[in-house]
Amino acid sequence: MSYADPQSVTINGVATSLPRTGSGDASGNFTAADGSVQLKVSHVYGRRTRREIRLIQTKTSSDPLIPSQNVVSSMSVYLVVDAPKNGFSVTEEKYLLDAIVAYLGASSGAKGAQLLGGES
Repeated sequence: MSYADPQSVTINGVATSLPRTGSGDASGNFTAADGSVQLKVSHVYGRRTRREIRLIQTKTSSDPLIPSQNVVSSMSVYLVVDAPKNGFSVTEEKYLLDAIVAYLGASSGAKGAQLLGGES
């Protein structure tokens, strides 16, 4: 089963449609028409199962050292689920996934803001 085509993500209140731009045996890529947003999903099967979802945003801004020139910058946020082959069911894995997502988003994202602020 694969993710539906297209996917949609909302960044700062703006929804972006991401049509499928690539796929493999255990991966899928979705990219905005202008290339500014990309969603990547991948799975690695070995001694442990590693699942990753990554959201990448690219933008052009002025170079702080040479304001007359522009530079392309990108950032990504990703979540990795790393589980042993045996011992945890998919339901139990989802409980942990739900817990970290809720933790970072609680109180209007206060814990996420602390993380981005460098607190530990």
